[in-house]
Amino acid sequence: MTFKLKKSLLATAVSSMLLLPAMSAQAGGTISFGDDKSVSVGFGMRGGYSSVEDAAADGSRSNDFALESARLYLSGSFNKYIKGMLNTEKSNGESWEIIDANVQLQMTPEIAIWAGRFLSPSDRANMAGPYYSMGGGYWSNIASRYGWNGGIIGRDEGVAIVGSAMDNKIGYSFGAFEGQNIFRFSGVNAQSQSSTAAKATNADDKLMYAGRLQVDFWDAEPGYYGTGNYFGAADILAIGIAGRQKSDGAISLTKAGDYSSYSVDFLMEKKDVGLGTVSAEAAYYDYDTDDVFLSEQGKAYSAGAAYLFNQAVGWGKFMPFARYQKFESDATTADTTKKWEIGTNYVIAPYNALLTAAYSDTKVSGSDSNNAINVSMQFQF
Repeated sequence: MTFKLKKSLLATAVSSMLLLPAMSAQAGGTISFGDDKSVSVGFGMRGGYSSVEDAAADGSRSNDFALESARLYLSGSFNKYIKGMLNTEKSNGESWEIIDANVQLQMTPEIAIWAGRFLSPSDRANMAGPYYSMGGGYWSNIASRYGWNGGIIGRDEGVAIVGSAMDNKIGYSFGAFEGQNIFRFSGVNAQSQSSTAAKATNADDKLMYAGRLQVDFWDAEPGYYGTGNYFGAADILAIGIAGRQKSDGAISLTKAGDYSSYSVDFLMEKKDVGLGTVSAEAAYYDYDTDDVFLSEQGKAYSAGAAYLFNQAVGWGKFMPFARYQKFESDATTADTTKKWEIGTNYVIAPYNALLTAAYSDTKVSGSDSNNAINVSMQFQF
């Protein structure tokens, strides 16, 4: 038996995520048992300080430190055909949860079958998650709503086919999932398919179907779990479309209706532009609950841009960014949530050692806007 310990820096993260898509990208150490047999372990955390306007009990600014997320990563390879992962999450005072527990069967070099609990095919923001987005952190459940609100942090129990074509320039995935937690944190009091309300409304018990198709025009993006930024490691020009549908997936106390959503997302990243790497992203979303939950039904938009300077300052490099999100729900004629952010990352090790400072302003129609100052740190080992 041989033992190898490798730092979870950009080379490890990118190679694990892109070249070995069935393995966890976050693994910090690998124990090898021979050819294609290994176990990898790691952990990650996000936390920081926030000050939000009018959020204190007396109406003044709040001042809070919080552990936003803590994760344990475990992945393994039985041989070159069978791999798996087990990841846990503790966020915002919640108890520990299993977010990933799955097996990947590599049927051919281009096609794999995933089974268990994992990210269902979705938009890029959801596939990247809080640790791999352009500006860092969660997406505030404004535009990319399923990633934070649905499933178990975007995960569901099910099975999916994950494949690629044309030298990984085309990626596709399609699967069937349980879809029991579509509105987990929405506050709409959604009922389960086994509830008394489901029986009273004669709701059926169908699976949720989800799929994604992505085309890369410059460098390829192999793998399934994705990222929102490559920090100058690749030139990316990609367009993706995703959708999900579940019959009677929206159940209230009085009625049941079908749930569906689709999205279109875009990412451009070009290195060696002036003094660094420029990146831009945009996405459009459409959510439909069959008029059962109007506050979760509507259209959403997001856009962002960033610039990573090549010149290091001290331990890392500065990466200023800006991002805008908007959700127009069907609850009333003017029920809209808008949020814009401007800030900078200090990138010590891409994905794995990152400091972020940002100012944001959030406005819900009919109320005053609220600004916030956030300083956060992200580390993965």
